Formats: sequence, C-alpha cells, structure tokens
Amino acid sequence: MIREAMPSACDSLLDDIEDMVTSHDPTPHERQFARRSIVPRPRPRRQQLQPAGEELQTDSVIPGTQKIWVRTWGCSHNSSDGEYMAGQLAASGYKITENPSDADLWLLNSCTVKNPAEDHFRNSIKKAQEQNKKVVVAGCVPQAQPRTEYLKDLSVIGVQQIDRVVEVVDEAIKGHSVRLLGQKKEKGKRLGGARLDLPKIRKNPLIEIISINTGCLNACTYCKTKHARGDLASYPIEELVERARQSFQEGVCEIWLTSEDTGAYGRDIGTDLPSLLWELVKEIPEGAMLRLGMTNPPYILEHLEEMVRILQHPRVYAFLHVPVQSASDSVLMDMKREYCCADFRSVTDFLQQRVPGITIATDIICGFPGETDEDFEQTMELVRQYRFPSLFINQFYPRPGTPAAKMEQVPAHMKKQRTKELSALFHSYKPYDHKIGERQRVLVTEDSFDSQYYVAHNKFYEQVLVPKKPELKGKMVEVDIYEAGKHYMKGRPVEDAQVFTPSIAQPLQKGQVSGLPQVSLVDGLVIILV
Repeated sequence: MIREAMPSACDSLLDDIEDMVTSHDPTPHERQFARRSIVPRPRPRRQQLQPAGEELQTDSVIPGTQKIWVRTWGCSHNSSDGEYMAGQLAASGYKITENPSDADLWLLNSCTVKNPAEDHFRNSIKKAQEQNKKVVVAGCVPQAQPRTEYLKDLSVIGVQQIDRVVEVVDEAIKGHSVRLLGQKKEKGKRLGGARLDLPKIRKNPLIEIISINTGCLNACTYCKTKHARGDLASYPIEELVERARQSFQEGVCEIWLTSEDTGAYGRDIGTDLPSLLWELVKEIPEGAMLRLGMTNPPYILEHLEEMVRILQHPRVYAFLHVPVQSASDSVLMDMKREYCCADFRSVTDFLQQRVPGITIATDIICGFPGETDEDFEQTMELVRQYRFPSLFINQFYPRPGTPAAKMEQVPAHMKKQRTKELSALFHSYKPYDHKIGERQRVLVTEDSFDSQYYVAHNKFYEQVLVPKKPELKGKMVEVDIYEAGKHYMKGRPVEDAQVFTPSIAQPLQKGQVSGLPQVSLVDGLVIILV
C-alpha cells in the first residue's frame, strides 16, 4: 500500500533546492564540520518528560540520522558516482546500509544503456513505494528523460550534481520533492562534473575508480547515454593526479580510469590521454596497477605509439577495451560510429604486435536496424579471426528518443537468433588453456562471486582465482596456473615465494569514508587520526 501524504505546501515540486533552503540554514559542509568537532561527554539522566506509555508527539523530522540504501546499475563511471554519493551521505551523519528493508530511503542510481537496466530501475522504484520507503533517483535515466511518468514527484540528482546529494536527501526525508539537473560550469565552460576530492565509500577499499572525463565527442544513433552525459568535459591533469595520490595514501593498490570514452580525454582542454597517463604512472607505488577504461577506435588511433609504451609499463595492465559494435561498414555508418572496421583492425593488430599477450576486449551489438545476414556474417568472421578473450554481446534495444529507435527494426526473433549464434561462437573457444603450467605474478584484489576464492589479475588483466587466504588479499603474489576455464585461470601460490604488499598505507575498512580524518572512540573520548 502506498502511504498518502497529508496535503501541504511541501507537496509541490520545486525547481531547485534553494527554494527550500534559506541563507540562515547551515550548509552540508558546515554541518559536517560541526559533527567532527563534537566531543561526547556524560550527562545526568533526565527525568521522564511524559507519562509512562505515552509517546512523545512531534511534527518535525530531523535529517541526517536515517539509514540509506544505495543501489547502482551500469558502468564503472556510474559506480564511482554511487561511491561518492554514499560517502557524502555517511560524512553528513546518515547510515549507509546494505539491507534495503532496513533503510528509510532508497537512493537508486540508474543506467540508460539498455532496456533491461531501466526495467530493473523502474521496478525498484515501485518496490520502494510499496514498502513506504522514501526514494531519490540519480544517474543517466532521470538526467536523459526527467519527464518520464514513473519519475513524477520523485526527487532527482543529476549526473553533474552528485556533490549536492546530501541536500536532496535531506529534503526527501522531510517529504519534499526537488530536482537538480543542471550542468557544472566555470567561466561559461562546462566542467567534468563534481569535485574529485569529495568523501567516498569505495565498494572495494583496494580499488579506486576515477572518472577522467564525462560525455563524449560522438553522436551514435543508438546511444541514450549521450543525452545524459552530454559533450566531452575533461578534468585537469593535476586534479586527477592528486586524486590518484590521495587514493594510494588510503591503501588503494589498483586504479581504474573510466569515462564514456577515455581515448577522447583532454581534447576540450588542450591535452590528451598519453599526457595524463605519463603523469599518473609517476604516482603508482611498486606492485600497484593501473587499468585503462573503454576507448573508441577513432581517438586511440592517433596515440598508438605512445599507448604501446604506456601499456608496456610494469605498473599498467596490458589491457584495452575497444568496442567495435559491428564489423560491417554499412552498419557502422548507420550507427554514426565515425570509423570503419579496418580502423578497428589497425588498432588491434598494432597493439597485438607491439604488446605481446595484450588483452583486447570489445563489444558487439546484434540486430542493429538494417543489419543484414551478410553484415552479421562479417561480424562473426571478425570474432573467428581474433577470438577475443573478453567479448560483451548485446542484443539491440531501441532506446526512446534516439535516431535508431525510428529506423526500421530487425525482427525480434532474428535479433535473438543472431545473439545466440554469436554467443555460441564465443563459447566455442578457450582462450586460457595454453597457459596451464605458467608461473605468473598476480595482484589479489577481490572476492569471487561464489565467495570460494579471491580474484587476482595478471599483467594482461586476465582473471586468476587463488585460495581464499586472508594473507593474500591486496598482495602481489606468484602463482602456478593449474586449471583454466572460459573466463578464468586458477593459480596455486608458489611456496616460499615473496608476497609483496603494494599498498603504501593500511587500506580503509569496508564502509569507511575516504577523504575524511578517521575518527576512533576510546573510553568516551574522540581521537582524530590524521
């Protein structure tokens, strides 16, 4: 049952949070600073203020003490945004919970790439309302289509407004509905987004996800994310380097660089991706690793020689995610991808020749409008030739408001059949069998999905499962490969081999807020650890 709110002036939709906040109210920063200054002290027990059995009546709700559940869908950029929002809420006093039923408010951070992701998002909103939870929505869905009916009357945080999540949640807790969807600008120029030094709760304390830019330079006909993230806007190199430096000082041993197109980084601010990478590798401690995010073929073509040298660096994974989407030039033209299949082959061949063993991951869309059997066969042949060890196969979904949604669609049964055929081809080869018997150095950073192993990665960012021994977590270790599956290898730690610790500081505890002085309570006193 959906709880009906009492009609009041608060029920109206506000254009901006400033409509509810006056100049006399404390800002989130002031409230956060004040919390750090509070020292608990004993006080005499007060006598009961109301008769026994009678509840204290109050009309006010005090934000900042409730439990919040944060759910994120989509890419690593979205994951980073979710971590930042959780960190700011925790720093402001809210309790972040992993149990949605315990939460007072659900913060739902959405993805608009495919229909299923939005369906999960919409169903979560409905479920929250059925459970009388307050809801705040964020991410690419409300940013791209804020007037969607099922988002009506919900509070919204735009993708460039995540630094104001505390304000929005405060108002939602009080029953107000507010929307912040504007762009960050400085001197009329669009910025990459919220500050990188905001408080953050890393999902994995060993891994820092840094978005180096937002938006892109393309106008792909199928893409809804462009509607949300907009044109390219890059963070300055010095800010990104400082964020990496801070992360390593908090015990991180692996950094992921992410964006809608990392290859386009810096074109709007007079620099480029290699320039950024060379500055970042100076900061990487021995044994720690850097992973590059997705780059489209047109922009990486200009930097291949430099990228080879960077990918050969011992502290950079020899891994690159380069989406091809289709091997048919006519389909690529209809997608407005701004490259041909020969460009993709040039990138792949060059990198494989100069960086032996490199992992090239790619994406393919099956059943794009106008795709013929001949077009699809070209894509199948590309996969047969390169036998990509990591392949993201996506059945085409027309996203509302995109040019591709207005094109003549491939019949649904044909899209499903092509997706099935490509998946069968992908699963027909085993990319790691020839590595059984090898000795590899791997960095152990995660738990496996079944919680039976730790997950490590070798120089080529290939997944290696190792025994779940606490002394291995966050360490660089040598293993002997004794088994291989489709997506992984299994490694046995070498006896008496050196176990190296790349972290230059003790990693934060799971759920601990990054970017704040760490507070410890001892015998009723507050001790601030700096």
